[in-house]
Amino acid sequence: MRLRLSGDRTLHAGYCYNVLPGESVAALCAQARRICGPVRARVGVARMGVGLWIAQPAAVELRAPDALAALRAALDAEGLYVFTLNGFPYGGFHAPRVKERVFEPTWADAARVEYTLDLARILAALLPDDVAGGSISTVPLGPATVDRARAGDGLRRAADGLAEVEAATGRRIALAVEPEPGAGFERADLLAAYLRDLGDATRARVGVCFDCCHAGVVDEEPAAAFAAMAAAGVACPKIQVSSALVVPDPERDDTRAALAAFDEPRFLHQVRSARGGAMDLPEALATLDRGAPWRVHFHVPVHEAAVDRFATTRATIERALAAALAAGGDVPHVEVETYTWNVLPAGRRPVDEAGLVDGIARELTWTVALLEQMGATPA
Repeated sequence: MRLRLSGDRTLHAGYCYNVLPGESVAALCAQARRICGPVRARVGVARMGVGLWIAQPAAVELRAPDALAALRAALDAEGLYVFTLNGFPYGGFHAPRVKERVFEPTWADAARVEYTLDLARILAALLPDDVAGGSISTVPLGPATVDRARAGDGLRRAADGLAEVEAATGRRIALAVEPEPGAGFERADLLAAYLRDLGDATRARVGVCFDCCHAGVVDEEPAAAFAAMAAAGVACPKIQVSSALVVPDPERDDTRAALAAFDEPRFLHQVRSARGGAMDLPEALATLDRGAPWRVHFHVPVHEAAVDRFATTRATIERALAAALAAGGDVPHVEVETYTWNVLPAGRRPVDEAGLVDGIARELTWTVALLEQMGATPA
């Protein structure tokens, strides 16, 4: 969706469709018809922005002009436009078990550079004429053990490739590195300093994706994060609107029993507290100190202030959007990202596609209402 801000600025908001498992062009076209289009109709807008997840196999398919034309036609038919892509998961994001493999390949690997530049060329082709530029969110270099020097070389090559895409197409695509708990970078302030040191040419095209759930888990205050980015001269091309679980009383047996329902085998659910942390929820339940509240990296619906007996970090979303809008300059793309609908505890997960459409529409409606409270108006 397109919203207007003061100073004649435009804000694009949409949903990240890595919640859907398809990894082919045919699957992407089917998703537009079966999920994305019905969400647009439920939200009640004539034209809606989307953030696609295009896995590496689909990105290779989309090198063919006919495949790209088919995807564009499917999006147009449903009143959808693409302004951002999620290039974090390379592929297999809905396999039975993903966990740490989500960080592969790293930015030290040539495959990550090639995949990202494929996405940039696809996004440049899909951007509507009236959208100034696009954004791609990406892995936070890799796991905590990633070779930062080699990853920096990969980001420099990507920045050079993005410059070539702009020269060839006239479309400017920004890369947004997304900090995550336990990864190569888990805080935006430290990532901004690293990106600054990669040099002006890279910093001009590579910035930070501020994921509100991740920031909430590591207890990073959005205002301080945006101040650090500004001080480093590093942009924030994208904000991912997302929310984490807060467990106020992990010492209680009934609380731990309820939390165990969120222990599912597919995704990482890192845990942090004032006294330590764990890379996944089973480890936290077995070893983490029970005397302080836990913050759990489990993306929960952003419109809900509480989930079952647990609080959420939803307030981080409000502070992040406020900090971004107050910063001036280019407005980050806003992308709601709850990819966990299908692994929520039984009774909370959708039972069919209609339930998923309804849940996504509720999240988008809540996010747009929040932006309107901050002064945005429909454009």
